[in-house]
Amino acid sequence: MPDVLTTQDELDVFLDLLKQLVHEPSVVGGEVPFFRVLQRELEALDVKVTWFEGLLVACGSNPGRGMLSAHIDRNGLICTGPDEFQYAAFVARNRGDLTGDSISEQTFFTIADRFQGERLHAYDPWSGAYLGKGEISHAYLCERRKNMIFQVQDLAHLSPGTPVAFWDKLRIMDEGARISGQLDNVLSVAMLLFLFQCGYEGTAFFTAREEAGKSWRFLMEWFLRTDTSSQELIVLDTSPYADREAAETQQLVLRRKDAGAGFSEPMVNQLVELSKEIGATYSFKDEYIEAQNAIRVRDGLPEASLGRTELGRIIEASQGAITGATLQIPTTGYHTPNETAAMDSVRAAIDLLRTGFVD
Repeated sequence: MPDVLTTQDELDVFLDLLKQLVHEPSVVGGEVPFFRVLQRELEALDVKVTWFEGLLVACGSNPGRGMLSAHIDRNGLICTGPDEFQYAAFVARNRGDLTGDSISEQTFFTIADRFQGERLHAYDPWSGAYLGKGEISHAYLCERRKNMIFQVQDLAHLSPGTPVAFWDKLRIMDEGARISGQLDNVLSVAMLLFLFQCGYEGTAFFTAREEAGKSWRFLMEWFLRTDTSSQELIVLDTSPYADREAAETQQLVLRRKDAGAGFSEPMVNQLVELSKEIGATYSFKDEYIEAQNAIRVRDGLPEASLGRTELGRIIEASQGAITGATLQIPTTGYHTPNETAAMDSVRAAIDLLRTGFVD
């Protein structure tokens, strides 16, 4: 095991950073203000920042030292007409890249009852200026539009196209054993920022519109623009489980494949070895889903998809020229403002990244 893993004092610094970022809105399609926050924080660390459409690229002093990626968008609402609000990831203009087998879509139709009473705040999608607060009084599925429609109090003055974020804060629970909030995927973003604070010298990608299935296009465009490829891209994210027992069976979640492509075996093996080196428990999400599907078939139920990930879409589109592995933190309450992760998992992910990518 490495001599130095993340101390409690360092973990407290990370949590302070995460608390700050959770407050910054970044609804799907309205990520520009959050990009500006990231730019400020990274440039304060003397990291070179280049901003493209849907993508911010951060390069340390040794850009080839690693390639890590996390999406910055979070779920929220968007005003689509007079006093009308829809789930931002699934409004008609965002559905072009969604094929029905992503984790987002699989969980979407099971969470309609979780939003009543949630507080919201609207903001300008360019400047981030605050435009008012409201509260969800009712949410229901509209079969014609195949989206969730929200009735919201006190935001009737908004213009169509205005993003509306959940009024979020990070909650530290169970005497510090767990954290809760809208973690997907600000948790991974905070990890990458913290990694730069710890001396990471490689490259980090921050992508937009992952929840709408579009982020891979922005990242793929960067590889095409720079005429480069990589077999070592690591994508960070959270991974949903139905209950705490299933989520906390392991500290880290890996994959060998998703519904669209197989991942890089050498990179997957590297993450396995790093997990062992730091003493972290891990499992493979594709194996878990396949085991659950065997039970579903036995019981006469339809099989669940392996899900589509940002990485799988890139591997598929590049025909393997760009590949890598995923590193995920198991959570419950996925796609709600109450997504919960164990701090043991958070610490393990940070330890793995520091051990593998920070000298």
